[in-house]
Amino acid sequence: MSLRTRIPVALLAAAVVVSFSPLPAHATVTSRGVTIPDFYTPPSTLPSANGSLIRSEPLPLALSLPGIDSTLPGTATRIMYKSTDSNGNPVAVTGAYIDPALPWAGLGPRPLVVLAPGTMGQGDQCSTSLALQRGLIIGSADNQTTISIGYEVLAMYRLLAKGIAVVETDYVGLGTTDRLHTYVNRVDEGHAVLDAARAAKALPDTSIIAKSAVGLYGYSQGGGAVASAAELQASYAPDVRLKATYSGAPPADLAAVTAAIDGSELVGALAWAVNGFVQSEPELAPLLDNYLSDSGKAALKNLSTMCVGDAILGYLDQHSSAWTKTGQSLSDIIQSEPGLKAYLGQQLIGTKKPTGVVRVATGVSDNLVPHAQARTMAADWCKLGGAVVYAPVSLPDVGSPLLNHFGPLLTDQGTAVDWLGLRLAGVPAISTCAILPIQP
Repeated sequence: MSLRTRIPVALLAAAVVVSFSPLPAHATVTSRGVTIPDFYTPPSTLPSANGSLIRSEPLPLALSLPGIDSTLPGTATRIMYKSTDSNGNPVAVTGAYIDPALPWAGLGPRPLVVLAPGTMGQGDQCSTSLALQRGLIIGSADNQTTISIGYEVLAMYRLLAKGIAVVETDYVGLGTTDRLHTYVNRVDEGHAVLDAARAAKALPDTSIIAKSAVGLYGYSQGGGAVASAAELQASYAPDVRLKATYSGAPPADLAAVTAAIDGSELVGALAWAVNGFVQSEPELAPLLDNYLSDSGKAALKNLSTMCVGDAILGYLDQHSSAWTKTGQSLSDIIQSEPGLKAYLGQQLIGTKKPTGVVRVATGVSDNLVPHAQARTMAADWCKLGGAVVYAPVSLPDVGSPLLNHFGPLLTDQGTAVDWLGLRLAGVPAISTCAILPIQP
């Protein structure tokens, strides 16, 4: 059974939303030639409490070393847990928990960090938990190829090296075979992050306890996810002991990000966002049908099973204006359609005071996830009384939006992990809101 037959939302190629039946028991699911393990197919009935464990199993890590008492950097467990989507409906989410082999040297019990991955794609084969097991995922079927690399392992292993336990979320629909990934959906992502913390603490026989402090880490898509989670914690998950958040290059204003990504190396992300929007708001489907050309519908369908590598190779530097009947870009269409504009407005991050201290890092030359909109989010949080450490990362413009975006990820990652470790160790951070107006 292919992704196209098991997820009718992928029929956005025809801009038609239809209902789907649950997969039959033990159905084999493949996506672009990659077999998705049965673990990722949710059961028909989910538990009622958010963060409840649905199932778990040992997860062999592609990158691990033998240690004296256990493997390094730790012992991994694949998890599926219950969350709630943006429509208030129950949803199963997968991820992975890694219990560190190294001790925690800070005060108090071992802390937990929820790692929200950066953009991986929209095909189920792109999930971070699967990448932790296989390292490099390559597939091919029906003239469709795929490649996915677990690049978040670097940040994860840096945290584990400090004795910090890590749980990562695959997000709603990425990995799980019952629906499409709702890419950059603010509420879906924020809930998935917070419920991952709950699920990790529900696992038996780990070295974290109920009182373990919680930190959040994310860059790019992950930066937006943890920023949303920091805003939603007070109302959605007050039991999660959130202490500090690192939000790198957050796509806080999707209208600004949509305009910036168009025509870049990562233009395929626009299709992932639109596909996810229509799954969450089916009323938008007829609107898309009015604008998308046959080639545009085909592009959205094709991209719905792609990972980042596939999208870059297949749609490098294309413009969304080639997908529409009118020759308008998706950004222009959003601005002209009140329904679409209102939906993106609901995705804005920066409207609620975040819980705990937040370090917002953004590259001043980032023109893929624009620096200005990330800085605005930090400034808006300051106005709301949030504890914000704003950290502009100054790197030269190298002429590539993708490299301008990922440069700060690499150069700032060590500093970000150190900063988060200190906060979880009980060292206070001083808000820099007072000097933000004079920072770039």
